Amino acid sequence: MTRNSMRLMMAAGAASVALVGFGVAQTAAPIARYEMRAGTTSGLMGGMAGMKGGGMGAAMSMAFGGGNRNAPQHELWLDLGSSRAPAGGAPKADHFMPAGAKLGLSVPLKTPVKVPSGPEEPAEKRDFKRPKGRILIFWGCVEHAPAGQPVIIDFAKIAAGQMPPGLWTSNVPMERRVSYASSKTYGTWPNDESKAAVRTDSSLIGAHKVAGNYAPEMNFTLTKDFMGALRTSTFAQPSGATLLRWSPVPDATGYHASLMGGKMEKGGEMGDMVWWSSSMTREFGGGLSDWLSPATVAKLVAAKTVLAPATTTCMVPAEVKAAAPQFQMVTLYAYGPEESFVYPPRPANPKTPWRPEWTADIRHRSMTGFLLGMPGMDEEAAAGGRNQGQQAQQQQCPQKPKKRGLGGLGGLIGGALGGAVGSAGGNGGDGC
Repeated sequence: MTRNSMRLMMAAGAASVALVGFGVAQTAAPIARYEMRAGTTSGLMGGMAGMKGGGMGAAMSMAFGGGNRNAPQHELWLDLGSSRAPAGGAPKADHFMPAGAKLGLSVPLKTPVKVPSGPEEPAEKRDFKRPKGRILIFWGCVEHAPAGQPVIIDFAKIAAGQMPPGLWTSNVPMERRVSYASSKTYGTWPNDESKAAVRTDSSLIGAHKVAGNYAPEMNFTLTKDFMGALRTSTFAQPSGATLLRWSPVPDATGYHASLMGGKMEKGGEMGDMVWWSSSMTREFGGGLSDWLSPATVAKLVAAKTVLAPATTTCMVPAEVKAAAPQFQMVTLYAYGPEESFVYPPRPANPKTPWRPEWTADIRHRSMTGFLLGMPGMDEEAAAGGRNQGQQAQQQQCPQKPKKRGLGGLGGLIGGALGGAVGSAGGNGGDGC
């Protein structure tokens, strides 16, 4: 999802979050809010993160660690929003890092310049090609898809305005409170003013300071570092299903897996698309591909939308691979901890007036991506996979009843029609 599309989404929710801090009750909105999103990527995701180029590629190379594309990479995104206008000229702010971050003394938080857009081209002059094909929707960690699956969506009908009911959901929130749209003055990193790039050996632990001419100075000390990498393995089952297995990640609060696949038509064009989610509640979008707070993840685990933190396996139904025989791309997320700060602290007496100057929230996650049957990070399974595979083939997951209908597929449909692509959810419990 692009930053511009994220800003549009945040505009709608700006009013509702004006009086909400980072999990801290308060009597007035803070002057400034800061968000850090720290991640670890591995597998194909880590390899793509290590690729560098111009334009967006340059920004991505700053956000992600470089170096060995086969090694896990780190990513870091910074956003500062303030209700103040800059004092004494153009907006300027910097994040001063601990030495272990290896990003220099500081990184600049650049305020984007809004460029007016030109007149929109008339619809009749656009090179519009109506999407064709279908998408087949599966969900749940089960060996065989139960009755009611797959749900089939015809892209041509959606483009013609025939939107199936139940496509949109807000059950999984996008937990972003800082954006260009929700701030009087806004700064972000990575950007084109900085050549610094987060490294695979960077560490966030230590003292941090954020200072500028449009927000109060912020000082906080982080005790949580980048999460460990997800290491995965896959085992084909006699039934045609595929068992996903991953090593537990310390500090993980929950997991979710998704699969995007396809079936090629004659001539090499993509025909049917397949989307599977490990969710037992048919959730496919919202914030499932983002950084979620532990409190939100706990609710999603209880609802069986996200896999519990003790889970290390999930079964992909046999019908998913049969429907997408040529291509199956798996994405696995491990949601992580957060550290939250507010200044000044809330008074002990609830009757005492309290106006916090600033809040800061740092969230973590780890993610990996790989082609089904080709795990991205699994040196141990490469050595001992035969024995593990024989044991894994004996594992069966019982089928569980499901509610019929569609989940929140707004992100995927938007992507198919030229918008932003969402992501899939997970299931709570024992991996079945």
